[in-house]
Amino acid sequence: MRVLIFGCGYVGIPLGAELVRQGHEVFGVRRSADADAALTAAGIHPLVADITQPGDLAKLPGPFDWVVNCASSSRGGPEEFRTVFLNGTRNLIEWLAATPPKKFVFTSSTSVYGQTDGLPVKETASTNPASETGKVLVEAEKLLLAAAQQKKFPAVILRVAGIYGPERGHLFQQYLRDEARLEGKGERHINMIHVDDLVGVLLAALKSGRPGEIYNAVDDEPVTQLNFFRWLSEALGKWMPESAAEDQLGDRKRARTNKKVQNRRLKMELGYQFKHPTFRQGYTSEMIRLERAGQLDVKPEAR
Repeated sequence: MRVLIFGCGYVGIPLGAELVRQGHEVFGVRRSADADAALTAAGIHPLVADITQPGDLAKLPGPFDWVVNCASSSRGGPEEFRTVFLNGTRNLIEWLAATPPKKFVFTSSTSVYGQTDGLPVKETASTNPASETGKVLVEAEKLLLAAAQQKKFPAVILRVAGIYGPERGHLFQQYLRDEARLEGKGERHINMIHVDDLVGVLLAALKSGRPGEIYNAVDDEPVTQLNFFRWLSEALGKWMPESAAEDQLGDRKRARTNKKVQNRRLKMELGYQFKHPTFRQGYTSEMIRLERAGQLDVKPEAR
């Protein structure tokens, strides 16, 4: 297969490397050439293009059998989200209309679920996010679903939970720096997926995902913030972080939600088996990696 990956970075490079290992020809697109060496080292053909610019897309060496859009907004706000995710998605659908791929996978986010009641959420749940960025992602999803239904565009949507792994995992890194704070009583649920598993889920979606379908890309165990920090505290021998009221936690791009995102459809339909079924396996692996690299500078505190 000829595979094209937009946003070939933290997720796209390991995805591309695995596809190359499996014998596929892989092209990785970024907005600049600053990561060409990393892509080339992974066996990926580097390309420079911006999905917000139709002229850039027209110059890409298609056609492609599989296309993955895991482009990011570079931590931008609503306007950047609208430009990259909504306008970019529209551009991709129009560009690929002449020579559609066999499969197109888009990485959305579980932030499209705005639920705050802490109850289980599956793919058929309502998507009424309070955040403007979440609303933009819902609009982008609707574009793809409409194209899948009306134009037979082979779109598969993955709603991805918080990604963690090497150099990623915001709360974990805050905890190591003694900057973490417990939100109130710590009852809000966190939904996560290890980058290795996200790569595996993307591969499964390319091979077996049903066009027009949505899958939650999240591990087996949503965990409350309290229990997450409690586990880290026991594992590292550090005190729990202090509690802080919501108005003391600073501005956040995304609204605070509280939900337990379910992955049953992913496992049943795609048959995916997790390498890191819960945060325990994933963060144990990460702590071992940091320890071996001499980067886990944690001195156990007296209890």
